[in-house]
Amino acid sequence: MNKGLLTLGVIGIIVLLFGFNGCSSYNNMNGLEKDVTAKWSKVENAYQRRNDLIPNLVAVVKNYADFEKSTLTAVVEARANATKVTIDPSKLDDASIKKYQEAQGAVTSTLGRLLAVAENYPDLKANQNFLDLQAQLEGTENRITTERNIFIESVQNYNTSISMFPRKIWASMFGFKEHGNFEMTEGADKAPDVGKMFKDK
Repeated sequence: MNKGLLTLGVIGIIVLLFGFNGCSSYNNMNGLEKDVTAKWSKVENAYQRRNDLIPNLVAVVKNYADFEKSTLTAVVEARANATKVTIDPSKLDDASIKKYQEAQGAVTSTLGRLLAVAENYPDLKANQNFLDLQAQLEGTENRITTERNIFIESVQNYNTSISMFPRKIWASMFGFKEHGNFEMTEGADKAPDVGKMFKDK
C-alpha cells in the first residue's frame, strides 16, 4: 500500500514538474514573440517616418526646374511601391520580410541618387528647407538602422529559444514557429551617411 502511494506520489510530482515546465516555457516563448512584434512595429514606424519626409523633399527639389525629372520620378515611384508593401505581424516569415526589405531598399537607393544629384545644385544645397529635410532624413536613417538591429536581435532570441530542447517540443505543441529576419548585407548595420552627401567637396 505504501509502495503504491509512493509510486503515485512520484508520478504526481513528475506531472506537476512537467506541467510547470510547460507553463513556464509557454510564457517565455509568448513573451519573446510579443517582443518581436513590438520591435517590428518600431521598424515600420521608422520607415514610415522616412516615407513621410519624401513628399516634402520632392516638393522642395521641384522648385529647381532643371533638376533631373527622372530622378524625382524614381524616388516618388519607389516610395509609392514601398507604402504598398505591408506585413501582418503574425506572419513575419522570410518571404514577407524579403519583399519588404527589397521595397524599402529601392527607396534608399533612389534617395541616394537624388542626394548625389543635388551636389550639382549649390542653390538647392543652401536652401533652408532642404537643409532641414537633410537633417531629418539623416536622423531617420539612423533610427531605421537602430530599430532594424534591435529587431534582428529580438528575432534571433525568439528563434533560438523555440529551437532548444525541450522547449522545441512545447513550441510545436503550442504552435510557435520561427520568424523571418532581415538579410544582412554589407554595410546594413550602419546608417547611410546622408549628411556626407551635402558637404562641400
